[in-house]
Parts: sequence; structure tokens; C-alpha cells
Amino acid sequence: MPAAPATDPRRAGVLGSPIAHSLSPVLHRAAYAELGLTGWTYDAFEVDEAALPGFVAGLGQGWAGLSLTMPLKRAVIPLLDEISPTAASVDAVNTVVFTEDGRATGDNTDIPGMVAALREHGVEKVESAAVLGAGATASSALAALARICTGEITCYVRSEARAAEMRGWAERLEVAVRIADWSRAEEALSAPLVVATTPSGTTDALAAAVPEAPATLFDVLYDPWPTALAARWSAGGGAVVGGLDLLVHQAVLQVEQMTGRAPAPLAAMRNAGERALADR
Repeated sequence: MPAAPATDPRRAGVLGSPIAHSLSPVLHRAAYAELGLTGWTYDAFEVDEAALPGFVAGLGQGWAGLSLTMPLKRAVIPLLDEISPTAASVDAVNTVVFTEDGRATGDNTDIPGMVAALREHGVEKVESAAVLGAGATASSALAALARICTGEITCYVRSEARAAEMRGWAERLEVAVRIADWSRAEEALSAPLVVATTPSGTTDALAAAVPEAPATLFDVLYDPWPTALAARWSAGGGAVVGGLDLLVHQAVLQVEQMTGRAPAPLAAMRNAGERALADR
């Protein structure tokens, strides 16, 4: 979209349930301040799946875009005029942009955000990778790995149902995936790139099994930080990419799409996120 005049009043926000923990307002507001967008506001809205259609239908003039977190990333799709191929590849929209002609377009910045976060830490291509977990974030991780992994991806899961889901995503994304049981998750830690997509505490027991010379860990959690696995990994000299890295990089892409201003101020957004986490 074209760059918006700095003083034009425009609204944006993040929707989800629960939403109180979201750092998105901190990141986007920091970007607006750095870009001089004095007329822009960004707020958090507690919205569940049942309330989403009414919320979107009730948006008036002046809305630039929305960020979406769980459980709305799939529920929003029928409410949009179109979605990007990236969002369609994982059936998940985390970014909605409202165009000047009134259309609502959906995108997924989590996937390129993951790639950008890894690139910032010097990871552009890997020969193989391991994914811990099989939830919604794992499908985005597979889509990101499809762009940078030249070989096999091993996914460590807890159930056959989750295994079936990951096989389905792998086929859809056209990536080579091997499924392994969670009981063998320690084996993942020797991979050139390990992506941990599990809830807080799930990987703590793996910390003691970190090898002597670990490669790169991408742990999508950011609060509390560091996780036990990330702390042990870093102590062993391995490279660690954290959830705040992902959050900032995907937000940078959202700001650029919603405001038409590029590049978005990555450093200012990260600094604001770090300060907010330190205050919690």
C-alpha cells in the first residue's frame, strides 16, 4: 500500500484470546514513534472466534490493519477478500491489511519472519533440521524450513494424530519429513538446526542432553526467557535464536505492509520489546 501521511489518524491492533500478554502493541507503537506516524494508534483487543465476525464487520473507516494471534489465524480467512500464497500454504493468517478500496487482504508474516530471524543469526541454508512439536507453530516452521533446508526434516511428536498432521503439512509444503516419537527427542539436539515449537516447560528435560558443540537452536518462546534448553545451549557455545527475534521480525513485516513505510525500524522495535519483557 502507498505510504500514509504521518499525521493521518489511522488505527491498527492485535486480536486474540487471551491477548493481555501480547507484545505487539509495544512493538508497533515503537515503530510508529520512530517513523513519525503521530496520528497512528495500535491497541490490543480480546476477541475469540465467536466474536471475530462481528468485530471485523464493525470496523469503520481509518483502519489500516490487524494482527491476529491464536485462536483466530484460521478463523479469519472466510472473512477476507483474498489471502497470500504464503498464508494459504499453512491455512493461517496473522496479518490483515485494509486497502484504500475497502478490500481486506490476509498474509502470514510468521513464515518469512522465521527466515529473517535465522538469517540475522547467520543461518541461510542448512542440510537438515529437526522440529520439536507438532502444533500450529510447527506448520509455520515447516514452511520456513522449506525455504532454507536442502535435506530432510525430522519432526518429534507425541502422538500418531500429531504425526499424521505433520505428514499432511509436509506433503502440502513439498518438504521431506521424517516422523520420530517424542521419546527420542534427545536425538534432535545434534541437528544443524533445531526448531523448538512446544509450550513453556516442555523441552526443559532436554537441557541436560545438549551436546558438547551444539549448532543452532531456534526456540519460539520469549516469556519466560531464556528457557532451560536455550540457556544450556548458549552455555555450550551454540547459536540461539529466540521467540523475541521471531516476534520482532514478523512485526517488522506487518508494519511495512500496514503503513507502506519500509524498512521498518527493527532496532527500535527490538529495544522496546526487550524493555517490556524486562519490566514483567
